[in-house]
Amino acid sequence: METLVWVVHIIVAIALIALVLLQHGKGADMGAAFGSGSSGSLFGASGSANFLSRSTAVLASLFFLTSLGLAYFGLQQHKPAASVLQRVGVPAPTQAPPATPATVPGKDAGSKVGDIPQ
Repeated sequence: METLVWVVHIIVAIALIALVLLQHGKGADMGAAFGSGSSGSLFGASGSANFLSRSTAVLASLFFLTSLGLAYFGLQQHKPAASVLQRVGVPAPTQAPPATPATVPGKDAGSKVGDIPQ
């Protein structure tokens, strides 16, 4: 079932990309009005916007539904697994206690930092 949803999802995604690329922008008709292009199309002047926009809406809804279906399948297979490092076989790092300095900076025998007046 998941494979079928994947196939439908990919086909819908490709069709959605193609439909979006086929559509004219909002300013595309202005150039056609001054004679720089042909305003006629396969579906007529007004029918193309309705057909293409409705097809885009239907495909976008299908894409959304298949995305939700794939998310559902992904949640069903989710197992609280170990981390990536544990799957590879690397042991988890342990927390070492913070290192305390043996001497206070500026108080060494050969340091001139202690000579600076404060």
